[in-house]
Amino acid sequence: MTDITPILSGSRLALSRLLTQIENDTPEGRAALNDLFPHTGQAHLIGVTGAPGTGKSSLVNRLAHFYRHPPEGQAPKRVAVAAVDPSSPFTGGAVLGDRVRMRDLAGDPGVFIRSMASRGSLGGLATATAGVVQAFDAAGYEVILIETVGAGQAEVDIARLAHTTLVVEAPGLGDDIQAIKAGILEIADILVINKADRPGVEHTERALKGMLSLAHPVQRVFHHGQMMEVQTGAAQPEGPMWIPPIQKTVATEGEGIPELAEAIAEHRVYLQTSGDWERRERARLQSELFQLLQSTLVTRWQATVSDARYRQTIDRLLEREISPREAVDALLNGNG
Repeated sequence: MTDITPILSGSRLALSRLLTQIENDTPEGRAALNDLFPHTGQAHLIGVTGAPGTGKSSLVNRLAHFYRHPPEGQAPKRVAVAAVDPSSPFTGGAVLGDRVRMRDLAGDPGVFIRSMASRGSLGGLATATAGVVQAFDAAGYEVILIETVGAGQAEVDIARLAHTTLVVEAPGLGDDIQAIKAGILEIADILVINKADRPGVEHTERALKGMLSLAHPVQRVFHHGQMMEVQTGAAQPEGPMWIPPIQKTVATEGEGIPELAEAIAEHRVYLQTSGDWERRERARLQSELFQLLQSTLVTRWQATVSDARYRQTIDRLLEREISPREAVDALLNGNG
């Protein structure tokens, strides 16, 4: 049995070693996550996503700083940051790393920053991100900020993991609304217009408000790990719907950060009072379970099929002797 006591007692060295094991998917890492799971479920998971160039890293930096140095009368919170960076094509490691970003947080024992390589993972989230977030949660970090690659591809995966999702925009990036192009506007709980001191911010704000006014009330649900939308109706919880607010910030100057933090706090209250917190937790765990089932079943299947038979099936595919579906049937059931 893995000794998780150092993790629960706040050892940064033990946590750092565990995160490496989780990213490498070692047996020790998996065992530790099993033992840590009963200690999770307390943290507020905040996803930060958006197109490249919107200043997500600066925004995450300022938010972390705010939670560590809140206004008088509020207690500082322990903050963890999982930053999913583009992978190096040569080493598979994170290109940016956690050293370049957030230098003003260096040395703060209440902040833990981990850069992760996406390693080609679709949706901007590394496969191991859920495990890393789970470890942060068990280690007692109250706020966990999850920053995605921002490659503009299917980043709706963030909605599977976070309680509150920030979609970050910025004026003057060549498109009216980059988020529409990226297909991620619909997963926003809070819309953030960063770099709001730039020209064109009013146009960006008008366009976002127009998109919100056109949107039909929908409820996000997960079915077999896939995010789907259903029209709201009798199944909706009673009470007001959450309409994503638009917050303007200039992260490099710290402008608008207290107001953004207040909107995040209001969203958490909404989730808890409406029952949506529990629904999102259920959906998140269902999604994680489905992904683990997929990977585990594929691994078990691979152990039952010889390399020669697999290569032979690929050769038959290339010769168009069988279709991909027939190939699956042959490999699973021994037909053909």
